[in-house]
Amino acid sequence: MKVSLAPSFEPIKAPGTVEFGAPMLANDGPEVVLGWKADDFAVALQPSKSTLFGPRGVCLHSDGSLWVSDTGHHRLLGWPKAPTADNQPADILIGQPNFEHEGRNAKAAPTAFSLNVPTGVAEWRGGLVVADAWNHRVLIWRTPPKDHNQPADIILGQPDADGVLANRGGDAPTATTLHWPYGVASIGDKLIVCDTGNRRVLVWKDLVETGQPADAVIGQSDFTTRDENAGEEVSAMSMRWPHAALTWQGKFAVADAGNNRVMLWSEGLPEVNGQPCDELIGQSDFAACDHNMANYYPSSRALNMPYALATDGNRLVVADTANSRLIGWTNGGIAPAADRLAGQPDFASKGDNGWGIAQRNSLCWPYGLSALNGLVAIADSGNNRVLLWKYAT
Repeated sequence: MKVSLAPSFEPIKAPGTVEFGAPMLANDGPEVVLGWKADDFAVALQPSKSTLFGPRGVCLHSDGSLWVSDTGHHRLLGWPKAPTADNQPADILIGQPNFEHEGRNAKAAPTAFSLNVPTGVAEWRGGLVVADAWNHRVLIWRTPPKDHNQPADIILGQPDADGVLANRGGDAPTATTLHWPYGVASIGDKLIVCDTGNRRVLVWKDLVETGQPADAVIGQSDFTTRDENAGEEVSAMSMRWPHAALTWQGKFAVADAGNNRVMLWSEGLPEVNGQPCDELIGQSDFAACDHNMANYYPSSRALNMPYALATDGNRLVVADTANSRLIGWTNGGIAPAADRLAGQPDFASKGDNGWGIAQRNSLCWPYGLSALNGLVAIADSGNNRVLLWKYAT
């Protein structure tokens, strides 16, 4: 497949030359903040119905519910109806015996509902999918859980609920194994898993049972290779730390956080194993991988560890995590300039909470995104909270 090289573009502007973006999110701030009190910085350390500790995944479900991977507390929290008030307590708990308990796999043997560093959360076929990263598996409920500690219906990456070893204890991966799966997504009826530790993205076309092998692999040429960047220099095919995926304007997009870029396949989800991408955000060409395009300061074209993706339909929204900002693109291509921004005053600025203390509308390492009907949920991991925020008009 022929891959075009980058067209010429304006050089990154030096500090003091300001690039401004239109607001990504509503100027009056988030509608709801969960897990955070401005005057209590230690609140997240104590698990409860309303606290969060380093949340990394969030899902606005089409049935109206909200789901949050409360990663540091090793649990999944659910609200059958999206919260309408700050710090509204969760109604459903998965992964711990009660809201005050914490610990990997609840400090017990693994089960079909226990969790060890849960991260990505997504809707799939009307149900719910959770990346149970450090158990090296993905848990799937055919319908969103209604009860505390409702067991998952399908488990991927392991043969059963007892298995928790990376690549099922083998040295090499297969089509049935996982190693640190951090991201999950759905494209139609297909399930997409960012198998991060194996530096690949897996696709299941018709998923029906536990332990089922994946149908396709992206980022590696086969199912048995796990080398960083497919064992070669970074390229249009390879990945270093894939973390999120979605479709946008008919394109398939993967946030390749370790290579500081978003990979785009213009014809949609690839049909061939190891198919290279043909568009790129965050780097000037397919051989580049430095954060912020090898500059200290970011720009409207550069990224630093992008961990999450969302879309409002027209615009691609990227959680530019290490720059503590959200950045948005209307068009793809090679190294396109973003036109929307949240979390920083301009495209050349970075810094957790703008190098200050957390404010209601600041960001610190945003790690997960979910968008639905003009609302975006942000797992603002460094601030131990989730923000529900409307898009700017």
